[in-house]
Amino acid sequence: MQSAVPQRSQTFDQAFVDTIIAERTGRPGALLGILQKVQEHQPAQYLPTAVLEYIAAKTAIPLSRIYGVVTFYALFSLEPQGRNSVCICRGTACHTRGSRDLLETAMMSLGLAQGQDGEMEALSVTTADGRTTLRTVACFGQCALAPVVEVNHTIFGHMNERSLLKELGALDQGDLLP
Repeated sequence: MQSAVPQRSQTFDQAFVDTIIAERTGRPGALLGILQKVQEHQPAQYLPTAVLEYIAAKTAIPLSRIYGVVTFYALFSLEPQGRNSVCICRGTACHTRGSRDLLETAMMSLGLAQGQDGEMEALSVTTADGRTTLRTVACFGQCALAPVVEVNHTIFGHMNERSLLKELGALDQGDLLP
């Protein structure tokens, strides 16, 4: 079982976090907005424990509530992420239309080891070179487009293995790097 505590340094830009908290405090969905902006600002696109503790202290929101939000929403990560993101929906509609095969194709293409069957349902793994993170989500809410894959925050519907390999190939060429 992997630890929820990232192994990288937990330093962060405190002034940036203070600015974001000041801008968002009192607005609807303030916590979500704060967490999203702070994660986007982190070089490895994740929320280190030190940042969560700091946000809790500055906003007077219990750390347990912040942690609950971060672990509930699939867009947040407690682990360092790759420069590219590939996310495959494992919801019922996507599953019945072949998302498992897409996941296996992505894992092979990215050179990632395949785990046990249960491990593939809730997956988040980054390539050894830190280039790409492959994740699964329970549902994107885009069932009419099943199977759905997200590549660098762009949704692709009716995805098939050939199209997925084309998108992954573009990552290899650097075409989709942010």
